[in-house]
Amino acid sequence: MANIKFEYIWIDGYKPEGNFRSKTKVIEMNSFDGDISKLPEWAFDGSSTKQAEGNYSDLSLIPVRSYLDPGRRNAFFLLCEVYNPDGTPHESNTRHGLEDWKDMWIGFEQEYVISVDGRPLGFPKGGFPAPQGPYYCAVGAGKVAGREFVEAHLDECLDAGLGISGINAEVMLGQWEYQVFAKGSLKACDDLMISRYMLHRMGENYGYTIDLHPKPIKGDWNGSGMHTNFSNKEMREKGGEKMMTEICEAFAKTHEEHMEAYGSNNDQRLTGLHETQSMDTFSYGVSDRGASIRIPSSTGKTWKGHLEDRRPASNADPYLILKKIQKTMKNVKF
Repeated sequence: MANIKFEYIWIDGYKPEGNFRSKTKVIEMNSFDGDISKLPEWAFDGSSTKQAEGNYSDLSLIPVRSYLDPGRRNAFFLLCEVYNPDGTPHESNTRHGLEDWKDMWIGFEQEYVISVDGRPLGFPKGGFPAPQGPYYCAVGAGKVAGREFVEAHLDECLDAGLGISGINAEVMLGQWEYQVFAKGSLKACDDLMISRYMLHRMGENYGYTIDLHPKPIKGDWNGSGMHTNFSNKEMREKGGEKMMTEICEAFAKTHEEHMEAYGSNNDQRLTGLHETQSMDTFSYGVSDRGASIRIPSSTGKTWKGHLEDRRPASNADPYLILKKIQKTMKNVKF
């Protein structure tokens, strides 16, 4: 028998976006093969996380997916949903209700800023670095900041079994991006959430704060988004210009509804500048990074493949994003 550490991870009730919370349960067992049905529910004090009142504060954590925790011995991450005492999902439980479309391929492009003392890593105290231009996908001192941390996060995500498919330095100094790809809508969202959790936890070791605000620095600096690439079987195998256009037109009709779910303070990022479309305007186009929906050039050549929704903010909830995308996709006749 061995003592195995299980980190129960959930999102609290803070608004507009919740924070990660976690606690460790040690369970004596011969081994763990990833079967979450073998693991118990676990109660927590919801009054300390803005999820319950003190006079009726017990809420339940129900594990929904497990991952190896490479940062600890004999340890696993457990992504959990939060439930009320009566067995109903808590209002903060946005994962509940997302349909798991197995034929849906999702690629999230998670941008974030590494900050120290409220300033992006690499920014001089009391001032600013040289204007944007030399930092995107850059190499070299003075052009990138935080690579050691970014590489360590990449390695741990891969060791945990997450679908991380790439990393790159972004347009603003101290800003980075990684890509999460998965087949199946729930797996994509779950992988993204654990990757975010790992960012924050690893930041503790470096003294870094992870900033997911969509416009962390005001002025002529790029904001942070989470472009969401999506396709289903019909888009990849059948395709056609008519199909892709009809999908984009369906998204045009639900633009305002999507924007309500695509992250807070997103209006500060979606200004029509810095590779964005304006918050109150919807557009689409082939290879157009100033559009709401970009039709990648690879898709535009054959009219088979995926589309990129460039509207979600870096702090957006992936479960809410996909709920909106799936709802709109249901209006398209494939």
